[in-house]
Amino acid sequence: MTTAGTPSSSLTATGAPRAGGAGTIGGRTVSRIGYGAMQLERLHGDRQAAIALLRHAVALGVDHVDTAQFYGDGFVNGLLREAFRPEDGVVIVSKVGADADPGGAIGLRPAQRPEELRASVEDNLAALGLDQIPVVNLRRLDAGPGLRAEGDQAVDLDDQLATMSALRDEGKIGGIGLSGVTLDGLRRALRAGIVCVQNSYSVLSRGDEEMLRLCVDERIAWTPFFPLGGLFPGSPKVIDDPAVVAAARSLGRTPSQVGLAWLLHHTPNTLLIPGTTHPGHLEENVAVGSIQLDDAAWAALDAVGARSADGGLG
Repeated sequence: MTTAGTPSSSLTATGAPRAGGAGTIGGRTVSRIGYGAMQLERLHGDRQAAIALLRHAVALGVDHVDTAQFYGDGFVNGLLREAFRPEDGVVIVSKVGADADPGGAIGLRPAQRPEELRASVEDNLAALGLDQIPVVNLRRLDAGPGLRAEGDQAVDLDDQLATMSALRDEGKIGGIGLSGVTLDGLRRALRAGIVCVQNSYSVLSRGDEEMLRLCVDERIAWTPFFPLGGLFPGSPKVIDDPAVVAAARSLGRTPSQVGLAWLLHHTPNTLLIPGTTHPGHLEENVAVGSIQLDDAAWAALDAVGARSADGGLG
């Protein structure tokens, strides 16, 4: 596996056209449509299928992969190490702030203390077989959904950034990102040189619109997770929204493709990291880069999204 830059802004290191065109993260050129590796946990019983899926992603022009050591308690990172070759030029983005908890109710526990952040980076490096992780997102627990920090896990952001900055200075990580962060938290963190923000966001859940605009101004990559919503109770599902369904029907696409296409074209700094374990769905996700939303679709989707930005859905 390598994290080297690619020779062309329009082609990946393997010569494939970039999925969704070219974007940047942490000073590296990547395809704007990447891959979120979390769902690979489901293929624990079929390692070869998981490897084949990752190889197919590379062939389709995907060279930006989001992961974490707590995905499958190291299983997913082991897959990435096995699947990717040095000549693929795949840029790995990982995250810290939680650890696997196989015996727990949700399989995760907070790991916010500075020494835990450092240990998690070391575990990621060992599992991935890297000397440096290009970008590591600090998963804060002060913005949902998911875990919350209590007791000694309620750590000041400045203390965490000091550890992340030290790891960057040591060459163990290339850039610092933030995940699950508030707008005030991002503003506080800008002086640390943030290169990526990863929050829950979709066309139907746009409460972070002001944060997204700040990222545009600061040239920070925006990589929304749960881009189709619906994972937690009460979270709206993009694929069920009437405006999304109507736009998909008019364009001859699936609702999920339309939801992803809106994200891709909403701001130029957006990088997509949809996850799947199905080769056909992977191909559909990559095909999002070729979708052009017409004026009617844009108006309908912007209207439904505006309600969430005003507090109606987000």
